[in-house]
Amino acid sequence: MLVIGSAPNAVDAAAWDRRLFTDIVAINNAWRVRPDWDHLIFPDDFPRDRWPTEPLPHQAVVRASAYVPIQNQFGGFVYAGGTMAYTAGYWALGALKPRVMAFFGCDMVYSTNAQTHFYGKGAPDPLREDISLRSLEAKSARLLLLAAQRGCACVNLSQNPSRLVFPRATLDDVAEAKPVAGFDASQALQEEARLSYYVPSGKYWKEEERFDPAAIDALDALWLSAYEQARE
Repeated sequence: MLVIGSAPNAVDAAAWDRRLFTDIVAINNAWRVRPDWDHLIFPDDFPRDRWPTEPLPHQAVVRASAYVPIQNQFGGFVYAGGTMAYTAGYWALGALKPRVMAFFGCDMVYSTNAQTHFYGKGAPDPLREDISLRSLEAKSARLLLLAAQRGCACVNLSQNPSRLVFPRATLDDVAEAKPVAGFDASQALQEEARLSYYVPSGKYWKEEERFDPAAIDALDALWLSAYEQARE
């Protein structure tokens, strides 16, 4: 499964052989990269004039009513990270159950030049003040490890600098990607259960005062430690 974000290099995916992927998930404006996307995921405040005007019969739009319940199955937004890249990953993991999730255009590294997204200059979502975004690397490690526990490999098809800690892959070897192994995530999961930073509505920013940033930092460190085990 291919997940396409909005980084400037996202347009490179336009020429890729569709037969490499069973599903293509586009995030926000990334449906413009190629017309054969299968799922488009965006938050409820995504401007209406940026929606595709005439989706094909097989193309589905995934909104909060669909992805929030699945995100909650994986612990909620505070633990998972409030970016659409991670939301798309957890939604796909629960709804599509892929064997490989290959991310492209989701590096979340923003230059200071005029072009931050493939369509020009956009608002870099992860740079906003947000309690769920203490460590983008730890959040990607969490997705990588929880996916691995379900038999799914997460890889990054981008060769650019990235905040994702997923193993790098190419179009030649992406189909052979295997989930990481040799890690123990039980301590991190136990700490999540103890903290109980769970918001059923998904609107965690409305309850931000009850979340301790230091506790989230400590939790992120546990996920990164588990990730380092998988790298050894």
